[in-house]
Amino acid sequence: MNFDELKTISSHFSTTEKMPVLFLGHGSPMNAIEENIFVEGWRNIGKTIPKPNAIICISAHWETRGTKVTALEKPKTIHDFYGFPKALFDVEYPAPGSPELAEELQYIIKSTDVDLDKMWGFDHGSWSVIKFLYPNADVPMIELSLDVYKTPQLHYELAKELNALRRKGILIIGSGNIVHNLRALNWHEPNAGYEWAYEVNDTFKNIITSGNHSQLFNLQEKGEAFNLAIPSMEHYLPSIYALALQEKDEEITLFNDQMVYGSLSMLSFKIG
Repeated sequence: MNFDELKTISSHFSTTEKMPVLFLGHGSPMNAIEENIFVEGWRNIGKTIPKPNAIICISAHWETRGTKVTALEKPKTIHDFYGFPKALFDVEYPAPGSPELAEELQYIIKSTDVDLDKMWGFDHGSWSVIKFLYPNADVPMIELSLDVYKTPQLHYELAKELNALRRKGILIIGSGNIVHNLRALNWHEPNAGYEWAYEVNDTFKNIITSGNHSQLFNLQEKGEAFNLAIPSMEHYLPSIYALALQEKDEEITLFNDQMVYGSLSMLSFKIG
């Protein structure tokens, strides 16, 4: 990329006040067509944020070999689930993409190569929650994938390279769940959690409110409760992307802090 190309890309995004960062516990895809306290929480937090120039979403539902970023003008709405009502499959979120922002990521991320992807779109980890922040689908959005070969610490270090974009009006959103064990779901307890789920959720909150981010990288080594709560990393990693962008003295606001169906934490937070 030569200087003229970089200048063209950067000119698409004017300098702004520092944007906040979000982590959204997205839970069931059914939240996309329901009215509940979590939907209300997403709507309310959206009202506290200046309208962004664009959005980067790191979703639990796009794992790749290597790091990729969506680079389409008109990304498709992906219905990456099955067994749900037709009304959910009928939902479309026609937000525009931003090939310019995708190319910007190729430039600013130095720690790894970033491939421009023109096959993926918006999976439910992004559209099922962002539709409540921006229901008019009028904010350009791209997704950044989760490289399955990276350790949590390498994901954290990659995320830090995105920090300058916060001052270009870019809203960065991680979408996953801190506690996420679908095999352990308890359908008889829709508004409660197992003891081990609460333990892990509370430990995570203590880590992030204390600012001791080094503790984020080895949760699965802390015992059986953590192995049950985080049986695989993909839903946990988007929280690391959000936390890596926390600057000194930035406050964290917790919301939607509730356990559902025994083994799913809806905990969400806003940085800044």
